[in-house]
Amino acid sequence: MAKRNALGRGLGALIEDAGNEEQQYQKDAVNEIRLEAIEVNPYQPRTNFDEGALNELASSIREIGVIQPITVRQINEDKFQLITGERRFRAAKIAGVKTIPAFIRTADDQAMLEMALVENIQREDLDAIEVAISYQRLIEECELTQENLSGRVGKKRATITNYLRLLKLPAEIQLGIRDRKISMGHARALINIEDPETQLEAYYHILDEGLSVRKTEEMIRSLGQKQAAKNNGPRKSPKSLPEEYIKLKDSLASHFNTNIDVKRNDNGKGKIVIPFKSDKDLERIMSIINQGKAE
Repeated sequence: MAKRNALGRGLGALIEDAGNEEQQYQKDAVNEIRLEAIEVNPYQPRTNFDEGALNELASSIREIGVIQPITVRQINEDKFQLITGERRFRAAKIAGVKTIPAFIRTADDQAMLEMALVENIQREDLDAIEVAISYQRLIEECELTQENLSGRVGKKRATITNYLRLLKLPAEIQLGIRDRKISMGHARALINIEDPETQLEAYYHILDEGLSVRKTEEMIRSLGQKQAAKNNGPRKSPKSLPEEYIKLKDSLASHFNTNIDVKRNDNGKGKIVIPFKSDKDLERIMSIINQGKAE
């Protein structure tokens, strides 16, 4: 029975108590900290926590304790702020335990935000929009370039760009991605439609027909051809780009994080148009071009 009680305390059973009256905490080490002394992370990028999963984790904590420490920073002598591990923190509260093992780190607001966002991205159960928002916040609030961000999170820059492009979709489609009604592949295809209303029409068609990603791509290419025919008028017959040009267009759109227009005539002559929304956006595009030259 004694062994079971020790096990039930979790990692806290392995941490020596620093004193009965006044707890002495060690920086950059795991400490047993009272739950009431910890406040939640105001920079937490994750807002949805599955209640059923939390209750399951709470049940496990009652049996064997918290196995993996949370991470906190110390605000004052006996007050801490959560950096990572809010799911474990919430479950521990539900379980009714008084303390939790926590690794105390030294971090300013920006470092705290960055750690929380990077940990969030590394979770396997995130939807694509949560990942995209985390990438966007790292770029804007932590002042990282896509190149720097690529190194921090261990993802290719093209992958990061594809996620960021999802945030340009209408809110209803983004919600569909979060609810896993459509996949990342469906969403990437929808991005190639410029008109938001047409995007929504295509989105509902995907849901109604249960289209695969490949069928969705075919449908969107067909929509593009019809739109081109409408714009050109009856005097011009609609012509689609060769497959290799479509792939080039998608690749460039991913690289520059903007819609790219590729035009080509029967003789093989054509042009590539890279639009920009502002002087700042143009500077961003030129920076990507210059990085390519440097490489």
